[in-house]
Amino acid sequence: MFSLNPTIRFKALMVSALFCAATAAQAQQVFRVTTIPEEAATEQMRKFTPLANYLEKQLGVKVEFTPVSDYPAAVEALVNKKVDLAWLGGFTYVQANIRAGGKIVPLAQREEDTKFQSVFIAKTSSGIKSLADMKGKQVSFGSQSSTSGHLMPRSFLLAANINPEKDFARIAYSGAHDATIASVVSGKVDAAALDVTVWKKFVNENKVDTKAVDVFFTTPGYFNYNWSVHADMPQAMQDKVKAALLALSPSVPEQAEILKLNRATRYLETKPENYKGLETAAKSAGLL
Repeated sequence: MFSLNPTIRFKALMVSALFCAATAAQAQQVFRVTTIPEEAATEQMRKFTPLANYLEKQLGVKVEFTPVSDYPAAVEALVNKKVDLAWLGGFTYVQANIRAGGKIVPLAQREEDTKFQSVFIAKTSSGIKSLADMKGKQVSFGSQSSTSGHLMPRSFLLAANINPEKDFARIAYSGAHDATIASVVSGKVDAAALDVTVWKKFVNENKVDTKAVDVFFTTPGYFNYNWSVHADMPQAMQDKVKAALLALSPSVPEQAEILKLNRATRYLETKPENYKGLETAAKSAGLL
């Protein structure tokens, strides 16, 4: 039987090993991005695919955007390093950071996220004009893990001495802000709470008739969404991702479109301390 010279065989094995290593390294050069599903998956793809394409150019690696099924899935994906970058709400960031033992790093937030708000909506014919008027009514929040669609609205309700479990006839969780609006429009619930930017988007795009359904209460401001990574990501890559997000400029047409899709004026650097208030609110509301 033909047998390779030991030296030749060793060289062949080395070439094979190097080839496998190169293939593995190439496979790892996919930078994975996801977001909490605050809106339908098709809308998430429309909003974030241009950003993924931009990051691909800036980072010099293939970038893939993949929507997930629900808010907890986005948290678990980042905590378990199944994705490299995730768009999280303030509350889901807090949840992820706790799950990861303090190893989730918030890199950037929109300027809008430094003074974010939630709105409560109802049919204008419902007679609901204040938070107190919601007592005895059927009310919808968004996802249970949503900052603007659940945590902060609940927090402000509790501050107004309104206990959702005791004072509402029924509580529903729509899962996403667009679904929350639909639940009020269709009459499935009497009132609901959601992200102010999604509401404004629906109004601006004439997707809701404010003569029929409108805002009756707007919350004070709070810190919200951010782009986060796992602390195990090399610092050089963290810095590169942050720089790319902060560099998005409204004066560059292609980048202006990305910012518009993300409902952002611009991105700013953020830090863990910005979300301590949300963690306190979540604990006070019994959600942590």
